[in-house]
Amino acid sequence: MADISGIVETADELEQPVTIGVEAYISEDYVRQERDKLWRKTWLQAGRLEDMPNVGDFITFDILDDSILVVRNSADEISAHWNVCTHRGRRLVDTPKGRRNARGNRKNFVCGFHGWTFDGKGTCVHVPEREHWQGKLNDDDIRLGSVKCDSWGGWVWINMDPDAEPLADYLSPANTMLDPYQLQNMRYRWRQFVVFDCNWKVALEAFNETYHVPVTHPEFMEFGSFPGWGHNHGKHSNIGYDAPKDMEENAGKLRVGTGDDARISTAQMQNYTWKAANTNTTQTMVDVANALVDELPEGTPPAEVLGYWITRSKEIDAKRGVVWPEVPSSHTAKAGTAWQIFPNFQIGHAVNNMLCYMARPYGNDPNKCYFEAAVFELFAEGDAPETDWEYIEPDDWPAVLQQDFNNMAAVQQGMKSGGFKGTKPNPYRERAIPSLHWNLAKFMGTGAPKKLG
Repeated sequence: MADISGIVETADELEQPVTIGVEAYISEDYVRQERDKLWRKTWLQAGRLEDMPNVGDFITFDILDDSILVVRNSADEISAHWNVCTHRGRRLVDTPKGRRNARGNRKNFVCGFHGWTFDGKGTCVHVPEREHWQGKLNDDDIRLGSVKCDSWGGWVWINMDPDAEPLADYLSPANTMLDPYQLQNMRYRWRQFVVFDCNWKVALEAFNETYHVPVTHPEFMEFGSFPGWGHNHGKHSNIGYDAPKDMEENAGKLRVGTGDDARISTAQMQNYTWKAANTNTTQTMVDVANALVDELPEGTPPAEVLGYWITRSKEIDAKRGVVWPEVPSSHTAKAGTAWQIFPNFQIGHAVNNMLCYMARPYGNDPNKCYFEAAVFELFAEGDAPETDWEYIEPDDWPAVLQQDFNNMAAVQQGMKSGGFKGTKPNPYRERAIPSLHWNLAKFMGTGAPKKLG
């Protein structure tokens, strides 16, 4: 058995081979401690601003025992409060059965138990028979408890820790690296969630590296091979591809196929991606890819196929009112294909679409989680589809995601085997995994990666 030489203490040491124990994945005690040590101490993505465009619109965000009520009070003000009546502790807004969260529009929030009423800013505006309290009810004591709330990238973020650092500082450098992509301008194309049989970390780790692609998704290897990398950035990490020479754009999501004829392989890859994954591309890009064989001569080098494909797609989109942001290829190479926002959110960004994953614990069961995925796209004004979160059984998700699901469930089972002593992630391609656990250990006080020596 390999000799363990010590705990990883610095980010630079994440570049070395490490191993990670199984406690964080399978321990019930660890899960229970996450509530107070992790979830109540970090910034969490709670929803999109476009889900609450009007004054009085609200959404809820639930995690373990806590429910947060997020309300739009004006065009420029959104506030968040604990979703619990200060009278007897009943939740003010219940999540409808089978739904991810509650969503609606209210002027006031009336407790269904005794009718205590609160406005969108958390003030208790009505207590039935308040005189019975003999003047002892203090307005400050009965208002809803406030929760830190801010926005970035089109998302609402909440933090239950009153002493939390500002959101902009917490997200750095992910926010500055992703700002050029103007993620706030994208809208949902589809969004789905499921209760899945694995720990939330296992779910996220299935998507925060590209090392698994050749074996888990062999169909994509017919279109080219793009080895991936992972980097730590403080609390966060990102992943990307080592792009071929003169094809730096391929470090992002707009990947051209290679093979004997890049025109054909690009079309094949786009058609397969659209059908089997329903992510990481758009109808415009699929249509342009299918026309490449007619619009470019045989033998066109892959770099030229890529340039034409992107330029033509941008032109067609611009004519219908969809304007892609301009992101230099040098920035694309650094930004990579996806950012893992600590602790539980991943943004897979591109200039005209993105794929996001989030996972949350399912009660105190370390073997289950809520897993969700959302695909976004740039749409012309008024063209974005009406969507809401849909619960979709695992067998009904896109085929490529089902391949990942098979790994996730099997990994959770394997973690509990007496013969498994801990993960040994690839130091170059899977560095986002030890990065996650290095940061988790700072909050949890246990589970830090250890160096393999």
